[in-house]
Amino acid sequence: MSDRAERIDEFLLRAGWSDAVREPLAEDASFRRYERLRCEERGAVLMDAPPPHEDVRAFIAVGRHLRLLGYSAPEVYAADIELGALLLEDLGDDLFTRVLDAGGDARELYAHAVDLLIDLQRQELPKDVAAYDIATLLDEASLFVDWYLPAVSGAAVTRSVRDPFFAAWREILPSAYEKSRVLVLRDFHVDNLMWLERRDGTSRVGLLDFQDALIGPCLYDLVSLLEDARRDLPLSLAEEMFDRFVAGTGLDSAVAKTAYAILGAQRNTKIIGIFARLWQRDGKIDYLAYIPRVWDLLEGDLGHPALNPLRIWFDRHVPSQLRGSSITGSVASS
Repeated sequence: MSDRAERIDEFLLRAGWSDAVREPLAEDASFRRYERLRCEERGAVLMDAPPPHEDVRAFIAVGRHLRLLGYSAPEVYAADIELGALLLEDLGDDLFTRVLDAGGDARELYAHAVDLLIDLQRQELPKDVAAYDIATLLDEASLFVDWYLPAVSGAAVTRSVRDPFFAAWREILPSAYEKSRVLVLRDFHVDNLMWLERRDGTSRVGLLDFQDALIGPCLYDLVSLLEDARRDLPLSLAEEMFDRFVAGTGLDSAVAKTAYAILGAQRNTKIIGIFARLWQRDGKIDYLAYIPRVWDLLEGDLGHPALNPLRIWFDRHVPSQLRGSSITGSVASS
């Protein structure tokens, strides 16, 4: 048994869960892993988030803020911050993804998720949460030229390619910031949302992933929900949910569409870079299967006139043979 495993056992002993039956629950693109614990009539979830890769303090703080607002973030039963271990409320098995796959009402689920985002616009911002500013958005977009483009081209990205990439982003990103700043949860999509049918209103949406929350543009989480890297969403439903959000927030529709396209392009560019990094750095190749879908979403975002500077860069430096499934082919041949 490893030293970390022994320390986790000691944590569970101190928390009164040493006799629990433990079942691996999930891993994700981070360094976190989860176990479901059963002990007689009690249930909980163990989050194992090893430092220095992870820091559970943000999860605790943002979760507390969300619960105070009436949202369904899991309660923290016990915590060892130095160890990076949390014992959490078990919100069940009804991930939005599973409910949708079982034939659940997509319109109902997405409408509840959008209504939560609308409600979040009206809430007081938490203290001590950093800004999701242009510098951060640029840093995220850089993952594309740092990881994806070298992987598919087989060559380092020169300064003559990188500099106009960032220049294009600096030109368009200011238009992504509308009048409002909100708590952006950042990974607000169906794999991180629970359907809690017995609860009421916005509390029917369980929130699982919010430790990376920042204060930023109000359309970012809507983009995360509707431009999903892992799930195809019918265009008609996406348009209906966009209109629902705009009506609920009182945003100007044209301004919102521009911000949505810019943030969609930024998020999808970042995700393509992240999936390439997960393959090359961490040996996680499963995420490469999603890259063609993300490219399709990015191509759609680049079609907005406000993104012309960025579209020109992509057309010049990322030809069609370096898009879509090309990285999957690189894995197959390696």
